Amino acid sequence: MFTLDDLAALITQRASSHADQSYTRTLIEGGAPKAAKKLGEEAVECVIAAMQNDKGALRMEAADLIYHLLVVLQIGGVPLQDVVNELGRRTRQSGLEEKAGRVPYPRISE
Repeated sequence: MFTLDDLAALITQRASSHADQSYTRTLIEGGAPKAAKKLGEEAVECVIAAMQNDKGALRMEAADLIYHLLVVLQIGGVPLQDVVNELGRRTRQSGLEEKAGRVPYPRISE
């Protein structure tokens, strides 16, 4: 069974490939701006598929979204396990309580 850990490991492996042989490497060489832009595009496509109630497209776009998120995490030096740990921490209280307790962080200025 293929897992998100398997995908994260594959992304790490392909990060050291040559760009002409690996789409992952091409994204990584483009840095956070290129990878984040692609992540945003995939998120929008996922939203559109969900709004159209297109299960096949939603499945495919969700896979693209997760892949691109893991690439962005790789570039940012954030291990998938750190994200999983954060999700685990948040489940110890209700979503509303967790959100109310967050410390605001500065947003990217436009």
